[in-house]
Amino acid sequence: MSNRVANSILSGVLKVTGFVTSTVLNSKPAQKFFKLMPGEVILASLDGFGKIWDAVEVSGKNVMQTSSVVTTSVVTHRYGEQAGEATHNYLHATGNALGAAWAVFKIRKALDPKGNLKKSSFVSQAAHTVAKESIARQKKNVTHTLERPRSRGGADGGPQLPAAGPLSVCHSAAHRSKLLPARAAPPPDPMHASRSHLPTFGESLLRLVAACRAPAHLPSLRAAHARLLVLLHPSHPSAAHASVKLIQAYAACSALRLAHAVLESCSSPGGSSRTTTVCFNVLIRALTAASLHRDALVLFASMRPRGPACFPDHYTYPLALKSCTASNDLLLGLQIHSAVAKLRLDANAYVAHSAICMYARCGRPEDAYRVFDGMPHRDVVSWNAMIAGFARAGLFDRAIEVFKQFVVLQGSMPDAGTMAGILPAMGNAKSDDIAFVRGVFDHMQFKELISWNAMLAVYANNGYHVKAVELFMLMEKDEVEPALSIFSGKTDSWDYQEEKYVCPNLLLENALVDMYASCGCLKDAREVFDSMSVRDVISWTSIISAYGKHGHGREAVDLFEKMLGEGLKPDSIAFVAVLAACSHAGLLDDGKRYFDSMTSRYHITPKAEHYTCMVDLLGRAGCISEAYDFITTMLIEPNERVWGALLQACRIHSNMNIGLVAADNLFRLVPEQTGYYVLLSNMYARAGRWADVTSVRSVMVNKGIKKFPGTSIVELGDRVHTFHIGDRCHPQSEMIYQKLDELLGKIRRMGYNPEVEATLHDVEEEDKEGHLSVHSEKLAIAFLLLNTGPGTTIRVTMNLRTCSDCHLAAKLIW
Repeated sequence: MSNRVANSILSGVLKVTGFVTSTVLNSKPAQKFFKLMPGEVILASLDGFGKIWDAVEVSGKNVMQTSSVVTTSVVTHRYGEQAGEATHNYLHATGNALGAAWAVFKIRKALDPKGNLKKSSFVSQAAHTVAKESIARQKKNVTHTLERPRSRGGADGGPQLPAAGPLSVCHSAAHRSKLLPARAAPPPDPMHASRSHLPTFGESLLRLVAACRAPAHLPSLRAAHARLLVLLHPSHPSAAHASVKLIQAYAACSALRLAHAVLESCSSPGGSSRTTTVCFNVLIRALTAASLHRDALVLFASMRPRGPACFPDHYTYPLALKSCTASNDLLLGLQIHSAVAKLRLDANAYVAHSAICMYARCGRPEDAYRVFDGMPHRDVVSWNAMIAGFARAGLFDRAIEVFKQFVVLQGSMPDAGTMAGILPAMGNAKSDDIAFVRGVFDHMQFKELISWNAMLAVYANNGYHVKAVELFMLMEKDEVEPALSIFSGKTDSWDYQEEKYVCPNLLLENALVDMYASCGCLKDAREVFDSMSVRDVISWTSIISAYGKHGHGREAVDLFEKMLGEGLKPDSIAFVAVLAACSHAGLLDDGKRYFDSMTSRYHITPKAEHYTCMVDLLGRAGCISEAYDFITTMLIEPNERVWGALLQACRIHSNMNIGLVAADNLFRLVPEQTGYYVLLSNMYARAGRWADVTSVRSVMVNKGIKKFPGTSIVELGDRVHTFHIGDRCHPQSEMIYQKLDELLGKIRRMGYNPEVEATLHDVEEEDKEGHLSVHSEKLAIAFLLLNTGPGTTIRVTMNLRTCSDCHLAAKLIW
C-alpha cells in the first residue's frame, strides 16, 4: 500500500525536494536546469554532484532534516499521516538530491543487529523493503568499485572507474575522491556503448522515458529525467544513450525547447562533450516533422563547428535536404548537395531520394532526373520520387514515360506511392494510358486505400464516371473503408456517411453539396447545406453554384447576399458562381453590378473565368455587339472559352458576322477542338447555308477531326445503361421505341413541334424530324419510364450539350 502511495505522490515529492535542494546548494548546474524545469532537474555535472556531498559533510544532519521535514510536512498536510510517513521512509530508502550517505545512515539506525526493522509499523515495513533493496544495490556497487583494477586505457592514464550510484556510502570529501570516476573523454560511439554499469532502476527509467510519447506524459518524463540526472554522471557510458532517448521523448511530447536543452546540456563547461551526430539527427528529425524547417537548418549548420563527433552523416543530409525542399530554398539545397557529392554520399539511396525531391519541387526536374539517372541502384522509392517530380512540374508525358519504364522492369513492385505520384499527370490522359494505369492497379498484390483513391480519381478526372462507380462498388465488396474524398461520386453517400458517423466534416459536406447539385438533386443539396453547423466561403459557393446550374438565378443571388450579410468575404470562385447564375437566369444588371464590385470593392483581379461569364451573360441577353466590345477591352488575352461563349451566343441569335470573327479566333487557338467546328456548322445550318456546312465538314475530315457521338447514360438499380443516337443494341430496344413513339404522340398533342433547325443535315423536313426523334436523350428517357414507377427520379447524364429539341421534349414529358 505504501509503495503505491509513495509512487502516486512521487512527482509532487520531487518538486518540493528539488526546490529546497536548489535553494540550499545554489550550484551552477542546479541553477541552469532549475530555470528549465523548476524543482525537478537539479544535477547536471560532476561539480554539482560534488557540492551535494560537500553540503552533507559540512551541514550534516541539519541539511538533511531541512529537506525531509519540509517535504514530509507538505505531503502530510495534503495526503495524511500515513502518506507522510511513507514519504519520509521512501526518501531515505531511495536517496534524494541532498545526500545518499545520510539516507543510508538513517536506514541502518532503524535496523536491529539482525537487519530487522525496530518499528512494526506497516508503512515502515513497506518502506523497509525498498530500503533493503537499495542497500543491497549500494553494497554491490561499492564492492565492485573497490575491487575493479585500474584501466590502462584511460584518456589521462588514470583509473577508469564506474560512476558511483546515488546510494554510495561516502562520509568525506577525501573518500569521495577515491570512489567517483576520473573525468575522461567520452567514448567514440556513445550509442553503442555498453550499459552494463547501468543499475536496474536506471534501465527502468529509460523504459519509462521511451514510453512517453504524448504531451500528457510530460510530467512523468520530467520526473524520470530528474532521477536519471541523479543516477547517471555525465561521463557514465550510458549518459549519451540516455540523452538520445530523452531528446526523442521530449520531441514526441511536443516539448522541442526542452529537447534542445538536453542537447545543449551534453556539453560540459570545461569544453568536453558527449554530444554526437546521433543527438543532432534525432532533434533535426523532430524539427522537420514539426515543420520547423528553418530551425532544423540552423541546427544543421551548427553541427560541423562543434567538432568531428558532430559532423553530419548520411542520416543528417536527407533531413536537411527535406527542409530545403519544404522551404523552397534551392540555393541552400545546392550547397548541401555539393557537400554530399564531395563526401561521396550521393550514391546513398536516402540522400539521393531527398535530392530528387528537392530539385523537383524547387523547379529543377531535369536536375532531379540527373540525380536519378546517376543512381547505381534504384528502388521503388527512387522511381516514385522521379515520377512525382515530373508530375508536379507539369511534365506529364515524362512522368507517364518514367512510370511505364518502372512497370515493365522485371521484378518491379509499384505501390501506393507510385499510384499517388502518377495521379497529377492523369488529369486529361489518353484512354490507353488510363487502361495501362488500371492494369498496374489490378496487378498490385496489396491495394492500400491510397491506391484505390488514386484509381478512382483517375477515372473521375477523365469523365469515366461509370467505371469510377463500378470501381467503388468493387472497393466496398473488398471491404475497404472509403476515405472522405471518395464520396463526391455517389448520390447515396449522405446516408452512408451518417451510418459511418463521419459527419459533421466541412470538407465532406462541401463535396456533398456539389455532388448532389451535379446530379440534379437540388433539394438534397440544400438539405445538406442547411444542416451544416459551420459554413465557409466554399460552402456558400457550392450552394450558389447549385442554384445557378438549375436556373434559379434569383435564389442564387439571394444566397450570395446572405453570405455577405454573415460577414464572409467572397473569393474569385464565389464571383464565378454568382456571375454564372446571373447568366443562366438572364439577370444582366445584377451580373454587371457584381463584376464591378469584384474589382472596385473586393480588389479581385478578373480572370478568364470571370470574363467568360460576362461574355455569356451579355450574349444570352442578346447584346452581341456589347459582348464583342467587352472582349476587345479585356485586360488579358481572351482564351478559347471566351471566344467560345461569344460563338455560342452568335449561333443562338444568328449573328453571322461576329460569329465568324469568333470562329476564326477559335480555330487559331484550338484548331483541333471538335466542338467549335460543330458550333460553326450549327450556325451555318441555322441560316440554311448548307454549302458552308459542307465546307466545315470537309475541313474536319481533312484534319482528321471527328465529332464525338452523343451519349446518354442512366443508372437503374446497380447497373449503368448507355444509349447512342438511333441505338438498337439494347435488349429492350423494341419496347423502348414503342414507348418513345407513345411519348412523342402525347407531346405533339400538347403543341410540340420538332426544332428541325437543330439538325445539321440538308435533307427534307420529315427526315430531319425522324433524325431528331431518335436522339440518345429521348431513348434514355423512354427506357427509364418503361422500367420505373410513378414518382421515381430520372437522371440522364450526357457527354455533350443537350440539343434544343431534346431540351424542349424533356420539359413537355415531365
